[in-house]
Amino acid sequence: MPKTIITPPGTGKPLAPFVPGTLADGVVYVSGTLAFDKNNNVVHVGDAAAQTRHVLETIKSVIETAGGCMDDVTFNSIFLTDWQNYAAINQVYAEYFPGDKPARYCIQCGLVKPDALIEIATVAHIGR
Repeated sequence: MPKTIITPPGTGKPLAPFVPGTLADGVVYVSGTLAFDKNNNVVHVGDAAAQTRHVLETIKSVIETAGGCMDDVTFNSIFLTDWQNYAAINQVYAEYFPGDKPARYCIQCGLVKPDALIEIATVAHIGR
């Protein structure tokens, strides 16, 4: 099956060997996304809500570059470092999914950089 690499304009070099997104058969797979700037530095240190917004804006840019929108999101894998941030994360998350919510799971774990508080990987079905 052919696939298309999705890299929004202005995207920095990934921290590891992966791409921001892949489109295959009408499905966009967005890599785990953290609140990084173009140089892979964590932004909004200590602010889970701001990091969540940054992550979701980055995910949105990948999906839109592929030709979709956030309404096309069907599944999110959410990784957080501290359950105390759960409410703040959910408040921002709800802004991006105001209607029917995608399926998701959320687990607590360590992330690749200590100041990162949240990571989200996404699946969106943009094929009609």
